[in-house]
Amino acid sequence: MNDFTNKVETIRKDFPILDQAIGKHPLIYLDNGATTQMPTAVLDALSAHYRTDNANVHRGIHTLSERSTASFEQARKTVQSFVNAMSSDEIVFTGGTTDSINMVARAWEDRVKPDATIAVTALEHHANFVPWQQLCKRTGARFEVIPLTPEGDVDLDALGEVLHTQNVSLVAVAHVSNVLGCVSPIRTIADMAHEHDAHLLVDAAQSIRHENVDVQELDCDFLCFSGHKMLGPTGIGVLYGKRDILDELSPVRFGGEMVDKVSTAETTFEEPPLRFEAGTPNYSGAIALAAAIDYIESTGRADIAAYEHELTAYAERALESVEGVRVLGKPAVRAGCLSFTVDDVHPFDLATFMDKQGVALRSGNQCAQPLLHEVYKVQNVTRLSPAFYNTTTEVDSCIDLLARTVAMLRAAR
Repeated sequence: MNDFTNKVETIRKDFPILDQAIGKHPLIYLDNGATTQMPTAVLDALSAHYRTDNANVHRGIHTLSERSTASFEQARKTVQSFVNAMSSDEIVFTGGTTDSINMVARAWEDRVKPDATIAVTALEHHANFVPWQQLCKRTGARFEVIPLTPEGDVDLDALGEVLHTQNVSLVAVAHVSNVLGCVSPIRTIADMAHEHDAHLLVDAAQSIRHENVDVQELDCDFLCFSGHKMLGPTGIGVLYGKRDILDELSPVRFGGEMVDKVSTAETTFEEPPLRFEAGTPNYSGAIALAAAIDYIESTGRADIAAYEHELTAYAERALESVEGVRVLGKPAVRAGCLSFTVDDVHPFDLATFMDKQGVALRSGNQCAQPLLHEVYKVQNVTRLSPAFYNTTTEVDSCIDLLARTVAMLRAAR
């Protein structure tokens, strides 16, 4: 482990939720791929806003509204800097990754012809699979699923063949899989897509906390992520889009704030990003998200990434000691999470008994049924996803409890 290990015990004090027992057992929270916990700095920022500055944004000229608006727009600039967008106008606040992807899919519908193809990969979460599948059903376009290599990475040769032989309008891909943890080579995929006049949308929900997410370096056309995956609150997300592309898209939600002029005959719309933010935005969520970004930056973004990579690899090695465990995939780079099955033990039973001992793991299909059912031929898995406030001691305790739980469940069969 790197030197960051020495800081973890201090960092853990910033997360009050971690200091509790589940039953009589200390909490070991290893479900960070689903939701991360919030540090006190984020909780305080949210509380402070509601205590002193809360008012609806953009529409008022009174002091509280002006303060709230300033904080909201500063949050947009904070996100811009975090992902290295060229302008804060390229940052749209949404309800989360799923909301962002659905927004693009609806707006993209006008651009899709019946002879076009939308390409996704076999890695995708339902949120980056179903919206495109349904778009193709509505438009008559072709829905193409790019397969994986035997190791669990995106098959770039197969993607290249589809781009070369079909009229691909858009490629949608997860930066990091929420099941395998494999890290996709986004810049390579972007270059391939753009060479064939296709656009690229990146689902960064699982990568935003621990990978280098620089939209100019990645050269993606859209990038989506959620606050609750990166120490922020639920209900706030981000859609990044290149400004020239956002300018071409029509809004898909309508109401206050996003309009320019409204008459009985016609309505015109604001410029991006307001065009896509109908109604009262989740300004408090955006302000808290900015506080989460500040916390990540002050803690050390690169250090967090390195430590989480090492912790994930440590957990994978430790799992090899448990008889009958099968870790899904062996990608070139794994980050953030890993999923596994255990011979003769159901993931639901395993997660339930682990919870009784204070360990929070995720079980189920991980909202990735095509990947599990059609590629790996399993119905459900158990997922372990560490964060930078976890420790090797916690991983060791988890694996020890898992081995004992597996032995107990097998004996009870």
